Amino acid sequence: MCPPVPGRADYIHYIADLLEEDGINTTIKGLDIGVGANCIYPILGAKIYNWKMVGAEIDANAVAAAKANVNATPGLKEFIEIRHQEENAYIFKGIVKEGEVYQFAMCNPPFHTSKEAATKGTMLKLKNLGLEKSFALNFGGQANELFCNGGEALFIKRMIKESIHYRCQIGWFTSLVSKKENLPNIYKQLNKLKATHKTIEMKQGNKQSRFVAWKFDLNRKGR
Repeated sequence: MCPPVPGRADYIHYIADLLEEDGINTTIKGLDIGVGANCIYPILGAKIYNWKMVGAEIDANAVAAAKANVNATPGLKEFIEIRHQEENAYIFKGIVKEGEVYQFAMCNPPFHTSKEAATKGTMLKLKNLGLEKSFALNFGGQANELFCNGGEALFIKRMIKESIHYRCQIGWFTSLVSKKENLPNIYKQLNKLKATHKTIEMKQGNKQSRFVAWKFDLNRKGR
């Protein structure tokens, strides 16, 4: 999968703005949940801001590809570490080690609920472009990068519920949200956990996107 770089870089730049607003100007370490085979976000974070990055990925083939991408570029290995998430039930557990501190976590969650939904979405794009007769998927990622049970809504809900247990180790938790209609339920979950949150709108040309960022009051006890 060859991701468009400007949109990915925008996410990185807005995270940098969040950190600057909090007065964070020390060495920055970030966590990319679902780093994917291309490892694009850690590479951009390392190259643009010299951030230390950990990329977490559940698919073993994607882990191998991400490590190969890092090793292929001189100077990246000292900035980026790729870790394999071996437990399907968890997002942070097994990845965030005891004593580690991250200034932020980021995520581009699987946005389709099934392979069929992913294919349908691609066919619609191709039709709008007049290319449906020469059908080919416009993405080439591993299955877990494209779809999961419940799609992005359920994935982000799981991420929020687990995030409170890592509130002392991660400053800002963030996730892209491709479907605007998912925002109300995301806000509801965040308010339930009394998290401070904001939504950052992004735009590149005709494409609009957004991510939700949240953090917790460290004086509160976890649930």
